Amino acid sequence: MALLLRLTITALQTLPLLFSLGHAIPLEPTRNGTLSSRATVGPKSVIVQMFEWTWDSIAAECTAFLGPAGYGYVQTSPPQEHITGTQWWTDYQPVSYILTSKRGDRAQFQSMIETCHAAGVLVIADTIFNHMTGNAEGSGVAGSTYTQFVYPGIYQAQDFHYCGLEPGNTIVNYDNEVEVWTCELEGLADLATDTTYVQGRLAEYGNDLISLGVDGMRLDAAKNIAPADIEAIVAQFDASPYLTQEVIWGAGQPVTPELYTGIGNVQEFRYTTALQSAFLGGGISNLENLSDQGWIDSSDADVFVTNHDTERNGGSLNYESPSNTYATAMIFSLAYSFGNTVSILSSYEFATTDDGAPNGGAGECSSTGGTDGWICQHRWAAVSGMVGFKNNVGSAALNDWISPQSEQIAFGRGALGFVAINNADSPWSATFSTSLPDDSYCDVISGTSSSGNCTGTGITISGGSFTASVPARSAIAIHTGALGTGGITGTGSGSSGSGTVSVTIEETATTTFGENIFISGSIPELGSWDTDDSIALSSADYPVWTLTIDLPANTLFDYKFIRKETDGSIVWESDPNRETTTVWSGSESLTSTWR
Repeated sequence: MALLLRLTITALQTLPLLFSLGHAIPLEPTRNGTLSSRATVGPKSVIVQMFEWTWDSIAAECTAFLGPAGYGYVQTSPPQEHITGTQWWTDYQPVSYILTSKRGDRAQFQSMIETCHAAGVLVIADTIFNHMTGNAEGSGVAGSTYTQFVYPGIYQAQDFHYCGLEPGNTIVNYDNEVEVWTCELEGLADLATDTTYVQGRLAEYGNDLISLGVDGMRLDAAKNIAPADIEAIVAQFDASPYLTQEVIWGAGQPVTPELYTGIGNVQEFRYTTALQSAFLGGGISNLENLSDQGWIDSSDADVFVTNHDTERNGGSLNYESPSNTYATAMIFSLAYSFGNTVSILSSYEFATTDDGAPNGGAGECSSTGGTDGWICQHRWAAVSGMVGFKNNVGSAALNDWISPQSEQIAFGRGALGFVAINNADSPWSATFSTSLPDDSYCDVISGTSSSGNCTGTGITISGGSFTASVPARSAIAIHTGALGTGGITGTGSGSSGSGTVSVTIEETATTTFGENIFISGSIPELGSWDTDDSIALSSADYPVWTLTIDLPANTLFDYKFIRKETDGSIVWESDPNRETTTVWSGSESLTSTWR
């Protein structure tokens, strides 16, 4: 009888869809709380997406690093029960709303929330309201059994959309809003989110998360749910958590990010695309007026350089992008004024786009990077330094913009911060005018401020200006929350951050028997130009000579290859010196040919 009643109610609720083929969009939706106003310690608006991290490892990282570094929120992977499998995307196919996943169980999830709160970090849960699984049948990680359209005790066949607009009911035509909202996303069972029962069940799940202390939710695949449906779900929440919604913009498509801004923040993918284009050759000088691009309003936007999807599908920069562009784009994102929130991805290396997390999902970081396959972008010295910059400048207006060429920009944030970014292949030496007060500052890209001393480069402003050299493919950033003196100077002898990175050097050179190739450079690790201390390359892959060496992270240096003859004499390759800046974390390769 109960089943018959639900079938009747569902049929009545879907009549408007059958006749109008559309969903009403609320004219005056209720806005949920913004992240900055809900932060526990000051205006902290930076989210770190701890992709595929276990609850225990997130808790440990909140205490050890995220809290002290000033991150506002940690975003977790979906916490609900999901299908089995090692691939990362299994987390995004729900089986039930039991809080047991590959990341941990309910008790571990709640403990993580409490630990992060104690460290001053709030918690966003990645949340899936749009769909269930794409499998015909199976069992979830907590043991729940299911078929694609029957989830015992939760959903029955009548609780799903069967759009009938495409073969297999899968979305093909994104120019049809009804198809986007009622057909299946990549074959995943599409929940009938326009029905009272499904809305109530999803709200119940959301309220369970809220009861455990979750402070915000990312709504995965929000574009595939009608805005009115989301509004009806969140209206039943017991609190007003921060919301950020995945709504990917498509040219000419009727389902746009603007339809969702009244509900909460929206992830602005056009921003991500713009940064990828600019830093990969389009010219970063084009980034001056991002608020005038016809995107959603800055106050509605959650912006990011990359996320777990775009780093795999080519839709953004990622950890393999050349010439430090991934890191310098994150510096820009944390320095610039566009976006209510800025999300930073913390992820892992992968060989295929399906690869799940290493080490069973237990995140592992070093002091300024990752280990055991983890990248830990949130620990990169430049990124964590810019989190402090972002927190310090808050909503201060953009000012003092200069751009002497397309790959060099500098700008201020009121009288609170100033950044210069050099996306060119040679250092940028200049005198910069700034609205910052005259004082001594620490560059937060190359180091930190500690007890009035700079561990990296020190910069002194006098008379409203300062002179500095911005390393190639790098940046400098100063703000009133990081004062200090001393440190190193940013010259070709090595302007560095902290930690080391692994650099693989490959030099193609033809030699005769008894001759060998060495590298000599401006930093101590390469002999400080003393040929007696130069480093030998291996001829195992001749004519490619190779060397893998640990060098200081974020360090500008000059170098050349030399050939040591059989009689002990030395032949230098032709001028000019080669020059590079090492990455902030991880590893990189330098490939060249003898000249």
